[in-house]
Amino acid sequence: MASVDDIVGQMRRNPKGISFADACRVCDYYFGQSRRSKSSHQVYKTPWQGDPRFNIQNAKGKAKAYQVKQILRAIERLEYESHSK
Repeated sequence: MASVDDIVGQMRRNPKGISFADACRVCDYYFGQSRRSKSSHQVYKTPWQGDPRFNIQNAKGKAKAYQVKQILRAIERLEYESHSK
């Protein structure tokens, strides 16, 4: 099983090729458990003000590329804010 760091590296190299399960694993690691819903979406809460959540959805076993890019931006912001404190 790939580590979270390995998956993030794969996300950066190929946002179209990420499985939904791997995207959820990364989001669970950085943002905690998702708010479960009855749809195909997983909603994650971020710790900052403004638009404090994002979602990912299962598209035939894959995460959508634009949502993978949103996850990467959220991780970068989280890491930037944690280092600037």
